[in-house]
Amino acid sequence: MDLVIRGARVVDGTGGPSYTADVGVHEGRIVEIGRIAAGGRRTLDAYGLALAPGFVDMHAHSDLALLRDPDHSAKAAQGVTLEVLGQDGLSYAPVDDRTLGEVRAAIAGWNGPGDDVDFDWRTVGEYLDRIDRGVAVNAAYLVPQGTVRAYALGWDDRPATPGELDRMRSLVADGLAQGAVGMSSGLTYTPGMYASGAELTELCRVVARYGGYYCPHHRSYGRGAIAAYAEMVALTREAGCALHLAHATMNFGENEGRAGELLTLLDEALAAGADITLDSYPYTPGCTTLVALLPSWANEGGPQAVLARLRDDAQAERIRYALEVEGADGCHGVPVDWSTIEVSGVTDPAFTPYVGTRVAGWDTARRLLLGDRLAPTILQHVGHEENVRAIMRHPAHTGGSDGILQGAKPHPRAYGTFPHYLGHYVRELGLLSLEECVAHLAGRPAARLRLPDRGLVRRGHRADLVLFDPETVAAGSTYENPRVLPTGIPHVLIDGRFVMRDGRRTDVLAGRSVRRTAGTAGTPGTAGTPTRTRTRTRTRTQI
Repeated sequence: MDLVIRGARVVDGTGGPSYTADVGVHEGRIVEIGRIAAGGRRTLDAYGLALAPGFVDMHAHSDLALLRDPDHSAKAAQGVTLEVLGQDGLSYAPVDDRTLGEVRAAIAGWNGPGDDVDFDWRTVGEYLDRIDRGVAVNAAYLVPQGTVRAYALGWDDRPATPGELDRMRSLVADGLAQGAVGMSSGLTYTPGMYASGAELTELCRVVARYGGYYCPHHRSYGRGAIAAYAEMVALTREAGCALHLAHATMNFGENEGRAGELLTLLDEALAAGADITLDSYPYTPGCTTLVALLPSWANEGGPQAVLARLRDDAQAERIRYALEVEGADGCHGVPVDWSTIEVSGVTDPAFTPYVGTRVAGWDTARRLLLGDRLAPTILQHVGHEENVRAIMRHPAHTGGSDGILQGAKPHPRAYGTFPHYLGHYVRELGLLSLEECVAHLAGRPAARLRLPDRGLVRRGHRADLVLFDPETVAAGSTYENPRVLPTGIPHVLIDGRFVMRDGRRTDVLAGRSVRRTAGTAGTPGTAGTPTRTRTRTRTRTQI
């Protein structure tokens, strides 16, 4: 055996009772669990530590960070061994040259402008091939519906023609055939929000044929949130498609104490046979881009059209009125309260003094949008702790950071989501047992992704593992100092190789793409074995 981990408290990801055992690893897989008399090439003393399957970040925004940052300790140090990218309907594949430039500008606040990345791909398969050159952690990908719509018909607010709908179906099918695990939407972001329910249903039928799942950021998390959740449940039931609700929150004053209504909706659908899961982060504020708050009509036409409207005083006044009086659809139908909006990042150093401050009003917001070319990111302090706690306890729940790594003061969830679950909500509050929490963070996500050999500590499974101290694990990140790494997570392995060793990031790049295999096409519900390129690059430490 390559490695024997001795005396660990095994929390296996099923939610069942933990137990003490040795775990043997050979050639990247778990080969023995129990009392192991023989030694391995290497031995790790894990007495006092919990051993769990590597955590799955079901909602990540590391689409470029994984490529530009070989270290990627923001996620590796949390015990994350797999991230799901392509979220909220906007990412960088599939694209042509025009669409790529537009998307780069539209989501610079999420991922940076990308000037330091060689965009040498255009298709989903080529993007996954780029990941296969070697990255810090594994990655799966969702076909982004907004990017697909931009590719097929641009950024206009209008119904798709039959030909354009066929083109979108083809782009989604191609992405799934090339390994994407499903499709995402951002239905408060342009241009994805311009799609009707009927258009989304047709695309979800394609996703269902390939055995994938639909992951919508739905039309409202504020006023009309329950109706927006219900729309997603209904259209995926009609399409026969599995549903995973992205960052399932109940925010804004209108929804205080209303998490039970959402959970009742889900329980009724599950009882009727729906296939539904959800993810959430264990914090109250949200995080997005400042431009995302604008009404959809102000975003029509793409980033350059938005900037032109902001420069025009009359148009800017219309935008202000929609935001402050009417409640823009980009702000979830709720009139904006500028005192809840904190600037978390900018790309132009001239605007750095605004970072960490609350937006003083529309004049300030307009100045930031124009000066930083739509790139500012924000925290939105509109959540409710009782809703957060109720949702995370639901049996369909999984963990997702929604971590935006851009900006001088990003949301602490980017660096702290998984240890915050384990330290605060398990150890300090007892809201979840340790075994149940690990099932939320590893076993259930792997089941949603239909990965037959991940998410559990089990013989034959991949040795994607995290070892942590249940008595000390905690998030180090705070709102004041968000880029602090967690404590109490000394070791993380991917394919049996240490990416974290004794609390330090190694130089191992064991991460690869995790793909839905072509063998599952046409067979919804069938689990395929993900394909992975075995090329090792830029690594010196071999474990």
